[in-house]
Amino acid sequence: MISNKELTQNELQFYELLQELQRRQEEVRKGGGEKKIASQHKKGKMTARERIDYLLDRDTEFLEVGTFAGDGMYKEYGGCPSAGVIVGIGYVSNRQCVVVANDATVKAGAWFPIAAKKNLRAQEIAMENKLPIIYLVDSAGVFLPMQDEIFPDKEHFGRIFRNNAVMSSEGIIQVAAIMGSCVAGGAYLPIMSDEAMIVEGTGSVFLAGSYLVKSAIGEQIDNETLGGAVTHSEISGVTDYKCKDDKDCLDRIRSIFDKMGVNPSAGFDRSERAYPLKPAEELLKDMPVDRAKPYDMLEVIKALVDRSAFEPYKEDYGKTLLCGYARIDGWAVGIVANQRTVTKTKKGEMQMGGVIYSDSADKAARFIMNCNQKKIPLVFLQDVSGFMVGSRAEHGGIIKDGAKMVNAMANSVVPKFTIIVGNSYGAGNYAMCGKAYDPRLIYAWPTAKMAVMSGNAAAQTLLQIKVASLKAKGKSITQEEEQALLEDIKSKYEEQLSPYYAAARLWVDGVIAPEDTRKVISMGIEAANHAPITKRYNVGVIQT
Repeated sequence: MISNKELTQNELQFYELLQELQRRQEEVRKGGGEKKIASQHKKGKMTARERIDYLLDRDTEFLEVGTFAGDGMYKEYGGCPSAGVIVGIGYVSNRQCVVVANDATVKAGAWFPIAAKKNLRAQEIAMENKLPIIYLVDSAGVFLPMQDEIFPDKEHFGRIFRNNAVMSSEGIIQVAAIMGSCVAGGAYLPIMSDEAMIVEGTGSVFLAGSYLVKSAIGEQIDNETLGGAVTHSEISGVTDYKCKDDKDCLDRIRSIFDKMGVNPSAGFDRSERAYPLKPAEELLKDMPVDRAKPYDMLEVIKALVDRSAFEPYKEDYGKTLLCGYARIDGWAVGIVANQRTVTKTKKGEMQMGGVIYSDSADKAARFIMNCNQKKIPLVFLQDVSGFMVGSRAEHGGIIKDGAKMVNAMANSVVPKFTIIVGNSYGAGNYAMCGKAYDPRLIYAWPTAKMAVMSGNAAAQTLLQIKVASLKAKGKSITQEEEQALLEDIKSKYEEQLSPYYAAARLWVDGVIAPEDTRKVISMGIEAANHAPITKRYNVGVIQT
């Protein structure tokens, strides 16, 4: 055990961030709390996380997606931990798949707007990677007080059933288990899956429950007779299998997966896996918690790639971006990473770390195209302030060079994976494959900050706007009032810079410790390898 006296100040700060991450994870994984968990057990039901643990192969990894979805949101309704649904990539009967499990300890599994978004993200992962998907259904349906934010729009609740149909037509296997309530429109999700099973005594599925049936047509009937296991397995034929309890139901899913055939792969190259020579713990020394401090991104890469071996591309050109080849857990990858040291060009010009200049954008565009040519997945390591500004940069054509990089990246047909290790500001977020550019997975470290611009720059800009607005109304402001206003603006903006703020809204798939980065990328490429590349790489018009 290392004593605090032996740690640098930076390591202590980093450990504090990692401890906060662990604390937040433990809290959110309690779902609706101990009383709600006990209530599930009393009904003879397992919780969502217990179901997933039982379903997955022993001693295999589970990559959770959206752990912090809904974090700090819907406080007026008591919150919605993990958006009331657990999502992730795991292994069932030696087959990689996506698992979606409603958490009935959170508002009886009711669908909040963020829950719909998270379910759509799960389906997106399955569709992009041609992965089978398992739905463990236990939900009271739409959260009615917010129905206007979840019901009618394109990316709302109904899109899930549209995806069910599209996935079925594309041969993506969907298996559903009705392990609790399954009400109204939500009833279509399991029944539009390829196979559906229902648990006796606890599972029920119907378009309208007994109370609504009585008010609508005057019929008096209980929920079990209306849509229980016996009804749908022996009378309506809606479900395919009747199961005696949760474990029997989950065993049935494992049996179904055990007999699946194998589809063609994308053919991404993988050699024998190896570990970095540089341990992940070293990152706590090399990676400054202070986002303004420079550091060598190459040292970060060495802690992530097999044998710490990195083959740089155009090493002495466009040095504010590191481009090169490596392996992660055996998988061949092309890495595009922001260099955070101050560099000097051959012409003697100083270039600031974390900034994308014309030469670095030009290099990255060519490297991305090369990776597509050679069918090598791309990994983006973001710590970016943005593109260079000013007359020198504008006259040098920074816009067209930046456009070239964005074009090459956006049209990429090989899978892309993004890790936000530090800053992720403005157009730099876009060029380095932010959420809008379809990374297969996108995760952030606790050191990440994401916004249009840095907190200080944004606060100063917002302050100027506010002061100008007050002056336009004939109001004067003292220096003390101006400072107080600046601090208030900074505080609010800093909250929005947090990686947890981004994770709550699914702008990233989660917040992870640096040591989990290899797992994310490796499992992500393994998933992507299920989906052969069928589209030709074409960048269209490239700015020259």
